[in-house]
Amino acid sequence: MFSVRVPGVGSNRVARVLAAHRARARTLDDLTVSNPTRVGLSYPPSLLQPLADPAGLRYDPAPFGMPAARDAVASHLSDRGISVAPDRVVLTASTSEAYSLLFKLLCDPRDVVLVPQPSYPLFEHLTRLEGVVASPYLLEYHGRWELNVESVERAIEPRARAILFVNPNNPTGSFVRPTELEAVREVAAKHELALISDEVFDLYPFDDQARGTAGALVSEPDVLTFTLGGLSKTALLPQLKLGWILVGGPHTLVHRALDRLEFISDTYLSVASPVQGAVGALLKHTRPLTAQVCRRVRANMATLRGLVVQFPACQVLHAEAGWYAVVQVPATRSEEALVIELIEKDGVLVHPGYFFDFPREAFLVVSLLPEPEPFASAMTRVLSRASG
Repeated sequence: MFSVRVPGVGSNRVARVLAAHRARARTLDDLTVSNPTRVGLSYPPSLLQPLADPAGLRYDPAPFGMPAARDAVASHLSDRGISVAPDRVVLTASTSEAYSLLFKLLCDPRDVVLVPQPSYPLFEHLTRLEGVVASPYLLEYHGRWELNVESVERAIEPRARAILFVNPNNPTGSFVRPTELEAVREVAAKHELALISDEVFDLYPFDDQARGTAGALVSEPDVLTFTLGGLSKTALLPQLKLGWILVGGPHTLVHRALDRLEFISDTYLSVASPVQGAVGALLKHTRPLTAQVCRRVRANMATLRGLVVQFPACQVLHAEAGWYAVVQVPATRSEEALVIELIEKDGVLVHPGYFFDFPREAFLVVSLLPEPEPFASAMTRVLSRASG
């Protein structure tokens, strides 16, 4: 009766233990939190006032979004050194919807897109819901994360349609380096594949020297490219549901892509008018918020690196940006068993590495968003338990 694109609904052992812990109303320090609205940030009281503009009462549908909103996004990106024409900006309800539109644009059922491994598990669900196959290429750790270009080439097959970056990657916090980007760009050009770059975390480097290739695909001359961003991370307002796709590449390919994207977007018209009208003001007035988060994640990363010195059996993997840290721990029991112990005995929730398709044990992934004192206390218990 039901589509095979939707997996069977169930829960794993960690989810069941977590549910039981919460049902007993026990205290839990959540080191998986990814919701910026729940980590004690100071939002300006009047921040959402632009949403009350009476112009939002008027419905004037535009498949790619209101021209003024697209102008506002292009202007904001220009201030960050990313030059894109407003007519190459496509507004969506979220980054997830952007992927859905692009998979519809580029793929027939059972076509293939190449995705990084490790990375967040969203791709498995998004591709499956579109009837598309996700084929992994490897990020390997050699003192820092490196993109294995040979694994990209091995993953190419006749039904491949696109190569997907997360730049910086979640959860490894690694930027795609210029040499890696150039090598993959050559592969994409050779096989006539599109490049998709998810750059939602690029505002959050761990130090001022961190350098990646964010925005580099916007002016790509030879390969069709799509660069993704949105208010969820750029303005720390995930509840407002507005993202964007920047379309780059050869003029002819770009216009063919935009013609087809217009048809797809016109079918849904999913972006609400009030948030489109407010996006310019929101992007201007939320920069202090992104600065708060940048300070928070840098401080928590510094705390974590300091704490791990006391637990030499554990290691914090090198990272350059984002909201997460990866901690390698002794493989004395499975990641699942350790995560369950942390819930039941220490009142701390962390992600196991297998959740992000790490190829081997034993890794934990922790959010750097929590407030500093609870973060330090919870991480001390994590490292102590992992080392015991």
